Amino acid sequence: MKNLLIYSLILLLGVSKSSGQVSSLSFLQELPIWEEAYLQKEKTDWLIDPTPYKAQAFRKGKRDMVLSNGLISRTFRLSPNAATVAFDQLTSQTSLLRGVKPEARVTLDSVSYDIGGLSGQSNYAFLLDEWVDDLEKNSSSFQLQGIEIEESIAPFTWKQVRQHAPNVNWPASGIQVRMQFVLNQGEHSDLQIWVAYELYDGVPVLAKWIEVENTSFDTVRIDHFTSEILAAVEYESRVEDRGAPFSPPNIHVETDFAMGGMTTDNTTHYSVHWKPDPEFHTQVNYLKNTPCLLEVHPSLGPGIHVVPGDTFTSFRTYVLPYDSYERERNGLAKRRMYRTLAPWTTENPLMMHVRYADWETVKAAIDQCAEVGFEMVILTFGSGFNIENDSSQYLEQMQQYAAYAQSRGIEMGGYSLLASRSIDSLNDVRMPPGKTPTYGNSPCLVSEWGEAYFDKLYHFYQQSGFSLLEHDGNYPGDECISTEHPGHIGHEDSRWRQWEKITDFYKWCRSQGIYLNVPDYYYLSGSNKCGMGYREVNWSLPRAQQVLHTRQNIFDGTWEKTPSMGWMFVPLTEYHGGGSAATIEPLAEHLDHYEKMLVGNLAGGVQACYRGPRLFDSPETKALVKKWIDWYKTHREVLEGDIIHLRRADGRDLDYWLNVNPGGKEKGLLAVFNPLNKEMVKTLKIPLYFTGLRDEVTVTDPSGGRTFVKLKRDYSIELKVVVPAEGFSWYLFE
Repeated sequence: MKNLLIYSLILLLGVSKSSGQVSSLSFLQELPIWEEAYLQKEKTDWLIDPTPYKAQAFRKGKRDMVLSNGLISRTFRLSPNAATVAFDQLTSQTSLLRGVKPEARVTLDSVSYDIGGLSGQSNYAFLLDEWVDDLEKNSSSFQLQGIEIEESIAPFTWKQVRQHAPNVNWPASGIQVRMQFVLNQGEHSDLQIWVAYELYDGVPVLAKWIEVENTSFDTVRIDHFTSEILAAVEYESRVEDRGAPFSPPNIHVETDFAMGGMTTDNTTHYSVHWKPDPEFHTQVNYLKNTPCLLEVHPSLGPGIHVVPGDTFTSFRTYVLPYDSYERERNGLAKRRMYRTLAPWTTENPLMMHVRYADWETVKAAIDQCAEVGFEMVILTFGSGFNIENDSSQYLEQMQQYAAYAQSRGIEMGGYSLLASRSIDSLNDVRMPPGKTPTYGNSPCLVSEWGEAYFDKLYHFYQQSGFSLLEHDGNYPGDECISTEHPGHIGHEDSRWRQWEKITDFYKWCRSQGIYLNVPDYYYLSGSNKCGMGYREVNWSLPRAQQVLHTRQNIFDGTWEKTPSMGWMFVPLTEYHGGGSAATIEPLAEHLDHYEKMLVGNLAGGVQACYRGPRLFDSPETKALVKKWIDWYKTHREVLEGDIIHLRRADGRDLDYWLNVNPGGKEKGLLAVFNPLNKEMVKTLKIPLYFTGLRDEVTVTDPSGGRTFVKLKRDYSIELKVVVPAEGFSWYLFE
């Protein structure tokens, strides 16, 4: 037994064979009492200091188990069957649950089964404690058989190779509870279904997934599953339906079954579904269309056959109940979730996209990167690099590239296009009638070609010494009705098998320390970075416009992403057109613009793809690049913290943001930009709450001058800033 009362054994619950009734919950007596443990918790703002909030299992009464970290709690009634009977956001003292539902649902060989749950609730507008005692089990549901409690377990391996990433925990510390369910009788009574929950220290996030263990002698088909069902409290009171969209509850939900977009809004539709609750008869909406029932399930399939002895594991769902309705705070909550559950996203190497893949150009680029402090060279799209060339001669050449780069302290990577191209009629996805691939064309990832493509990727990274992949046109969720592809049976399992193929590869990359630039939301499956959010043709606009777009894109893109989660773009050479007015080359002739692009990105802690044949073309250019890279590395820890959004760039006045890192020595850094052709002197109100500073602050200005300032009661200060014409100033807070 550990100090957190975590067990690594299965706790059998004494299920009576004759009735299926749970007859013993004696293990609850070994857990701390819920009310006493919660009341003793020290109260701090978890976004400033998360350390007091440790995930634990508690007992409440004689039949309830509570999972809580002091930020959220989920309460389970364990008899006569397991069911969630409370779900609370503790920091805002908000009840999130209005009714009891099954813990999950599966369709096996065309027969649907509830997993856990209790029935008999008459009114789904709210749930009273005294009602719970009268709820009954459904004998046709899977019944709770046992519970396993242990520390959180890493879903896959992360090899940490980039030392500038902060010292983070992996796996994320916390507690995992696994509930075992069985059928008392019937066709699938010899299967075991596990419902797993994982609650983490210091962040109000609960993960959930299911596992179907085939302990029978027959193959079982999993037609469909729903791994999370929550009757959540509705967000709004909408009596009529007049065409305006409803707002779902104030809970962020996402899964690692995410694809087809650079934001969660574009990726969750494959799995996260807010629906009307057919049992909620007392809602105010006359048509009963309030979207307050959360069901998390794949919209297609999975249609997976599980042979005897094998186990099917679903994707993971992550539920983050917000403690506020304020955009910045909710954004910080999501960013903290990614830092905790996908900490590889905090890796943030400085990267150059070298325009040509011949040895002389690549060698020169590696040397220049080493001289000014860049950390990674990527053989970019259109460079001539071909990751699918698996000849021994080509691999030897790439090994030489990587070896030389490593000798200069530089990582080597390359670009590959997966989807958004056509292979042939046999290997391309065959969409259902009336549907077209997301990118117009796409191979099926588990076609014969797709299988061979991934084999080449594995082989290349095992042999070449490269440590980065920029994977473009990655799998966006296309269906496939072909019955001729070796990796899927037909339509129902096509999306699941393709998702497995690409995420298995990404998880392997994570275990090898291979950095992944992926223009999609595969963070929770191992990718490091996707686009910050920009329109590619904008990098063909005149240079002055590109400068403003850069700061707007960073400002807009960091509401939900950390700075290290998104890349930007700097076209050193012509990209989509625009001619000489849009490009920086010759670099020495456009030092002012080059500096603005460097500063605009680095001052936000954001890495851009600097695409061209070189980083500098003169001593002056080299000195400029090195100056700002050195500045960035000096303040890297705070610059790679979270951005507090203060004033968005519009070209009419100063624009500025605040980088914060309450756990570091440098607590905050204010970046102020002046788009006007005259010096600007202004007094700004700077909110320092999220720096963690409480009483006074030492402010360092660009000249090195230091002043001590008392914070106001709202944790802000008044700061006089001086910013040169079309220039930049920064102020450090300690």
